[in-house]
Amino acid sequence: MDILRLFAGSLAFAMVFAVSVPAKAEITLKFGHVGAPGSLFQASADEYAKRVNSKLKGKVKINVFGSSQLGKDKTLLKKLLAGTVDFALPSTVMSSVIDQFGLFEMPYLVKNRTHMGRIEQQLVWAKLAPLVEKKGYKILAIWENGFRHITNNIRPIDKPSDLKNIKLRTPSGKWRVKMFKTYGANPSPLSFKEVFQALKTGVFDGQENPFAQIYSAKFNEVQKYLSLTGHVYTPAYVTVGKKKWARLPADIRRALQDIAKGTQAFVYKTAIAMEIDLLSKLKKGGMKVNTANKKAFVKASGAIYSEFKSTVPGGKELVNRAMALGK
Repeated sequence: MDILRLFAGSLAFAMVFAVSVPAKAEITLKFGHVGAPGSLFQASADEYAKRVNSKLKGKVKINVFGSSQLGKDKTLLKKLLAGTVDFALPSTVMSSVIDQFGLFEMPYLVKNRTHMGRIEQQLVWAKLAPLVEKKGYKILAIWENGFRHITNNIRPIDKPSDLKNIKLRTPSGKWRVKMFKTYGANPSPLSFKEVFQALKTGVFDGQENPFAQIYSAKFNEVQKYLSLTGHVYTPAYVTVGKKKWARLPADIRRALQDIAKGTQAFVYKTAIAMEIDLLSKLKKGGMKVNTANKKAFVKASGAIYSEFKSTVPGGKELVNRAMALGK
């Protein structure tokens, strides 16, 4: 009987101990972006969350908030530093944080995704990513916003002079504004969430974005002309705040970054498919589409390159190396 009582007591103690030490809780992380439903941003972030939530089930869960639900681009960057948002997907706005990211504001610099891959490996990770870390951020992977084209309600844009006096919305990046001023337009930055209404009411005559953003944000409903300029290719950066990131377990950090980098292939494949499908839909929807004279735009872009090379530390080297990687 004594042995039975001893065994029962030990079992009861073990059960109490087991109840008092809970299993490690699942980590919940928030991913905010500005893309509308149907955008490449949404597809990319949702795919990433799907992969993480499957591979790290029980350890990590990512919830995605698009359409600027957690804030516009600059607000999201501030929230990364504050630790109230865990992931963001900035694009052009990065050039307002680090001058050297204006490299991706230089017109017709990135020729295609293969060229972008070389730039990523030899310049982004080696030169640009360390600059971001000094500001308190960390880039986990390079995804895409895409090749940008101009829409407006005034006239088809064939050459830079066609942009004269057109009120053009741009993202928050000073080099984009400078570029379009060089071409003769009247550009101003505005948050993406506010663009549709600004176009609808005539505050702006036009804007410039990849097809995925134009279609998902329904700009085609308030814009008459689509001019295929392809003037800039904009990457998107899977970005976290360094301080909060460092508090995650090392194995979780490795997995999250590996999955983010591995999602790039899906992003590119989706982007290519969207380019074909959405251009067709924009045409069928009634937009008047023309192919711009890219040589004329390239010829008119000399001044913006000269300014970037002469005013941004290391700008000349960055441009020259990026161009060399496209040959």
